[in-house]
Amino acid sequence: MADTRTKEQRSRIMKSVGTQDTGPELLVRRLLHRAGYRYRLHRKDLPGRPDIVFPSRRKAIFIHGCFWHGHDCGKGKLPKSRTEYWTAKIKANQDRDAKVVSRLKKDGWQILTLWQCELKSAEATERILREFLGPPGVIEA
Repeated sequence: MADTRTKEQRSRIMKSVGTQDTGPELLVRRLLHRAGYRYRLHRKDLPGRPDIVFPSRRKAIFIHGCFWHGHDCGKGKLPKSRTEYWTAKIKANQDRDAKVVSRLKKDGWQILTLWQCELKSAEATERILREFLGPPGVIEA
């Protein structure tokens, strides 16, 4: 199926997609803050610049868009045009993600990856976050 946009239009649309402060990321940050957790954002000194970081707990959260990171769900489907390009692009993103997680784990970090499609229920997301982080205000030794 051919793209319904011109190459220039598609390029402009794709360039406008942000990497920080996305809707799913803001949702998770609101849930964390409301639950009493405090965190740091996009630590540049850590591999992959995790979306949310808890330095004293050595825990990091990545919030992945299903399309850009190749999740196996409806939102993660590749476009029907330029399939070779998109297959290579998404595969490179997945390879990079795996390397980043491996490096962080090697350095003693625990990682939680949340997918865009999993954030439909605030209650379920908050439960996952609490299980991963433990009680707010309590820092593990």
